Amino acid sequence: MSNAVLLPEVVKLLEEGHTVTLRLRGRSMRPFLEDNRDKALLKKTTSARVGDAVLAEIKPLTFVLHRIVKIEGQQVTLLGDGNLTPEHCTLNDVKGTAVGFYRKGRTRIDSTSGRKWRTYSLVWMKLRPVRRYLLAIYRRCATLR
Repeated sequence: MSNAVLLPEVVKLLEEGHTVTLRLRGRSMRPFLEDNRDKALLKKTTSARVGDAVLAEIKPLTFVLHRIVKIEGQQVTLLGDGNLTPEHCTLNDVKGTAVGFYRKGRTRIDSTSGRKWRTYSLVWMKLRPVRRYLLAIYRRCATLR
């Protein structure tokens, strides 16, 4: 099922107050979240903050799960951990917040409010000036496997 069909239904469930576990597609949250391997547990966004991983609609029927790097008034700047170019939306376009991730086939969730995730997030956001090089090394190592 395409994201253009699936994700509006996910948004409806979130708006009704349900949590949704969603298998991740794409490489924008690399190196820590992988395409078709990891899952995100999402809930309706009540208040978005810098550093949150959110499901946002950046244009009609185009959704991303990226981290918020800046909020200015109603304008939100998003950046996938594996991306170098930011994307933009408004606070109203932020549809869900990740409360945790199931990584590497594990059944135990890595909570976004836990020390491990908060530490990783802080370090990775501070490394933004050198991400290009770190991601290039990661991609080369991933192709060698």
